[in-house]
Amino acid sequence: MITLERGLPTLIPAIHPLPEYLAAGERKAFYTAMKTALQVPWMGVVTMAYAHYPHFFRHLWRGLEPIVTSTAFVGECRDLRALAEREAARLAPAGLRGTLDKVGYAPAEIASIRDMIEIFSHGNYPYLLIATLVRLLLEGGALAPDVAVDAAPFTGRHAPDVACPFVLMEAHHADPATRAVYEDVKATLGLPFVNTDYRALARWPSYFAAAWGGIRTLVATPGYDAACRNVHDAALAQIRHRVPNPGDAPIDEVLAMARLFQFLLPGLVLNIALFDLQLR
Repeated sequence: MITLERGLPTLIPAIHPLPEYLAAGERKAFYTAMKTALQVPWMGVVTMAYAHYPHFFRHLWRGLEPIVTSTAFVGECRDLRALAEREAARLAPAGLRGTLDKVGYAPAEIASIRDMIEIFSHGNYPYLLIATLVRLLLEGGALAPDVAVDAAPFTGRHAPDVACPFVLMEAHHADPATRAVYEDVKATLGLPFVNTDYRALARWPSYFAAAWGGIRTLVATPGYDAACRNVHDAALAQIRHRVPNPGDAPIDEVLAMARLFQFLLPGLVLNIALFDLQLR
């Protein structure tokens, strides 16, 4: 059986995400279909990076669509979120409500931040499982679903019922203080880019600086590393045995990129869970 170790690649591969506003033709149609299937308002960097390879992305999405729309996949996303939130609770981040109250955040503003966190708390898990699936197949592994896996399509809505403007604070929009936080996030987490989640939460610059400062010291701890590893291992077990396998997926030259995303995403979902705990 293929074992996928969690580790940041020694050489960070070049990634070339295709932004939504530049997508056209078939890839634009796939972007729309993917967001609809996952019930999310954004394309994850991981899938935009795969879209740089049109032939690969075409076959990838055709193989993924019946998987990610299945009842089993939706259930595994929920289970993985519950696990990540348990791991985050063990790390016990300090609360931020008092700090935000003191600097003038109104309850409605804090509620909007929590709505944004909820969007990512729901939407990150399908992207993590997709990254895990791609790496597993590129490494020569296979899906071996249990007989109890429910391959029937999920009907209804599983996304959160929140209405929050999806605005990203790009680095070239941000003030020097926020750009410095972005650089610190990348340096601390080993990121070659700033994830969508962080750019969305930086719409509230003073909040984001405080939130990142509140979890930054946790990142270097053994407990944080163990939590990321537990999320990584759970995602692998779920993909290998508890999602349906309606067809083959392709193998391409993007293995290094797949390893990078499969390393980064457990930490991202854990950090979003920590941000959520800070505001409870």
